[in-house]
Amino acid sequence: MNRKTALAAAVAAALTLGTVAVASSQSPALASGTAANGAGFQAMTPVGRVAVMEQAEKEAKGLAKSLGLGPDERLLPKDVMVDNDGSRHVRYDRTYRGLPVIGGDLVVHHDKNGKTTSTTWAHQGAIKVAGVTPKLSDKDASATAVRSAKHVKQARTTNLDTSQLVVWAVGKVPVLAYRNTVTGAGDAGADSREAVLVDAASGAVLDQYEVNQTVSGSGNGVNVGQVTIETSQGGSGYTLTDALHGSTVVYDSYNSPQSNPAQNARTFSKSTNSWGNGSTSSRESAAVDASYGLAKTWDYYKSTFNRSGIRNDGRGAPAYVHVDNQLLNAFYDDSCFCMSFGDGSSQNGNTPLTALDVAGHEMSHGVTAATANLNYSGESGGLNEATSDIFGTMVEFYAGNSTDPGDYYIGEKLRMGNGYLRRMDNPAADGSSLSCYSSRAGQVDVHYSSGIANHFFYLAAEGTGAKTIGGLSHNGTPCNGDSFSGIGKDKAAAVWYRALSTYMTSTTNYSSARTATLQAAADLYGANSQERYLVSKAWAAVSLGTALPDPGGSQSPSPSPTSSPTGNPNPGNALTNGDFEQGATGWTQSADDITNSNQQQAHGGSWYAWMMGYGSAASETLSQNNVAVPSAGSPKLTFWLKVTTQETGATAYDTLKVSANGQTLATYSNANASSGYVQKTVDLSAFRGQTVNLALTGQEDAYLSTVFLVDDVSVG
Repeated sequence: MNRKTALAAAVAAALTLGTVAVASSQSPALASGTAANGAGFQAMTPVGRVAVMEQAEKEAKGLAKSLGLGPDERLLPKDVMVDNDGSRHVRYDRTYRGLPVIGGDLVVHHDKNGKTTSTTWAHQGAIKVAGVTPKLSDKDASATAVRSAKHVKQARTTNLDTSQLVVWAVGKVPVLAYRNTVTGAGDAGADSREAVLVDAASGAVLDQYEVNQTVSGSGNGVNVGQVTIETSQGGSGYTLTDALHGSTVVYDSYNSPQSNPAQNARTFSKSTNSWGNGSTSSRESAAVDASYGLAKTWDYYKSTFNRSGIRNDGRGAPAYVHVDNQLLNAFYDDSCFCMSFGDGSSQNGNTPLTALDVAGHEMSHGVTAATANLNYSGESGGLNEATSDIFGTMVEFYAGNSTDPGDYYIGEKLRMGNGYLRRMDNPAADGSSLSCYSSRAGQVDVHYSSGIANHFFYLAAEGTGAKTIGGLSHNGTPCNGDSFSGIGKDKAAAVWYRALSTYMTSTTNYSSARTATLQAAADLYGANSQERYLVSKAWAAVSLGTALPDPGGSQSPSPSPTSSPTGNPNPGNALTNGDFEQGATGWTQSADDITNSNQQQAHGGSWYAWMMGYGSAASETLSQNNVAVPSAGSPKLTFWLKVTTQETGATAYDTLKVSANGQTLATYSNANASSGYVQKTVDLSAFRGQTVNLALTGQEDAYLSTVFLVDDVSVG
């Protein structure tokens, strides 16, 4: 099976940004008490979290059976979010015969009485593979990874690089695969790392992505002024250990390689409790920046969402400053549960990358890894990056630092040529980022496809029109010419956080992110709220879906484009459930074709039919019996079809046939490949007034895959 879909384990994530140098003194204890939880979750103590995790573990076996998982599968609880009313959202990872399943995560939703209400899947249904004995050796898989690396040059393997056997379930058919790591020259420096997924049977490359994801930038940084940080006293001296924030420790990496920042690391310690001098002449200055930024990020998540640290377990992640040499990078690495900050390079005046928004961005990558774990390639990778931009921005607003006021510019302190690294109000202004959704979003670098979600968030928070925020000019220009107000940044952030932690999975794409945020807005503010309506307006304004009907209230409706319709496109439809929004109701399927999987995009609504795409000889049928063809006029069958293929040329290797009572009426093939959905019409005049059996039959040959997506089917 050679289906290519977005995959990345998001083991680490990085953003190259600049820094601000500060001086510091010991701070008083943080004020007690927290603000009301914006995302509707209860606060949990470390002991309380252990209790709900243990409960999830006890329920896992019975839950796996009730969900129809196979005997070789195990559910491993990863996270639990508890609503204020006691409802639980339990996130599980999966294993198959002891192997990790990439793309196998799911979230099970329970009401306050413990009843399971629904499940959000990354890969729906049971996992089945032919076996767990690879035909390809790990040595050959590593060699393939070295040859195939595209994110690093002169790829090689080192003692720190790994080759791990996994089940790759990002596609429609799970396969046994190797996850390999290679090292070479890349955006993160001379020792950049790349993960390469290789089919353990065929040796085909399934996916590849950066391990320490980065985007290069330059700038001199600015000083945030005198700040207070938390330190610890022991014996006759002090260390940069923040006991109020999970005992977060900031270490001097002493130029250890980025692949192992702890190699030469030492603690910062001294007899006095005054740190740094606001310049790079003191190694303490970068450490003060990191300590301050991480504490502010921790406080933001705690006071806003009742989240206690990256993994919500009250434990701080170690941080390393002065990592590597000439490293213009900062990153979070989930494999070591740590954050690393380079000292910059000649490109930015050798300024350490320890700015406030860097800390917020990188620590938020950790939160993403602990929750949805969005794959770091394709559309999910763009959502991963955007999440860090969103919450890095919110941390900047939260900190209230007068020398670095909140705004929606990313990296505005870097002294870039255009004054910023990215802009959330107008992503396309940098010449590379996407402001509006298109079918090519999954093929764009994740730092640029993130612009779609960044733009959505800005519009949801601030609305359209020109304004000045944090002393900088902003202009929320929609893609559809609409005009509307926002719901405010705090509400927009609450919607995004709830969607991330409750409804998104590793394979969530933009269409599914829209669905997740609309559900989150309904949870928080009501299904008929202005907030949910304006969230839908913001998505429509970045060319994704259409706005919901205005429920009335303070916001006047504004025109939105009529793109992909939702629901039944024809109220006179003779078919039952032609839009698939009721799942398989009314349809007979030979395989589980009708789905709301976020690996593909529906034409309207959330459900669609995904036929074929195996890359091997296969056939499928989707049918509906007793369809009453109208007796008057010119009856016809209409539907929306999207075809993507690995085949080339005009020869029809893989086909989708439309038939009525066994008579083939139309045939589509890999030669009909399209970038988006295309409406198809089939004449049913020969069956006027009759009751017929309509069928869609897919046929695929033994080589290369073709996917046929069908939605909004109508007879009238």
